Amino acid sequence: MTDRYSTGIVVVAPSPHGAEQYRAVAEELVAALAEVPVDAIKHVGSTSVPGLPAKPILGIDVIVQRNNLGSAIRALEQVGYLHCGDLGVIDREALTAPDENPSRNVYLCVADTQHVRNHLAVRDTLRAHPDLRDRYGAVKLQLASEPGMNIHRYLAGKPEILREVLVLSNLTAEEKQAILELNTRTNG
Repeated sequence: MTDRYSTGIVVVAPSPHGAEQYRAVAEELVAALAEVPVDAIKHVGSTSVPGLPAKPILGIDVIVQRNNLGSAIRALEQVGYLHCGDLGVIDREALTAPDENPSRNVYLCVADTQHVRNHLAVRDTLRAHPDLRDRYGAVKLQLASEPGMNIHRYLAGKPEILREVLVLSNLTAEEKQAILELNTRTNG
């Protein structure tokens, strides 16, 4: 699978349409997964934080129990999603949407895992602290403006601000450390 960010990162001003776009996609996902028990569908990532500059791509976590993961993958494949595997993140399965309207990253996530707790904790912390959100946004914009930026360098460029976010989150010390380590690998 081609990494859609391998040749540059685009970060844009906050969109007033992110929540509306998320709701429309969530409704489609609910319909596609009607026969599969789903714990929750969550808007995550920068587009889920009002006022935060973001890559113009929705982040959506579909949270299921482990025993429903296979059924959920098959249900989404039936409506055109392409299963891309875990992409190196245990208990998270990436899917490519059948269209780009809107552009989105959809992940099937096993309930109560570190990945889910991380996404929700970072989102909730940035929503609760506008000053931190603004500083985080400034870092994102600065990194995206650098020539030759790729997703790996972009992630690796945020450990200091991410550490500030994590300090205020409800994650355990072990989870915070694991998330920082994952986000500072350069891979390229």
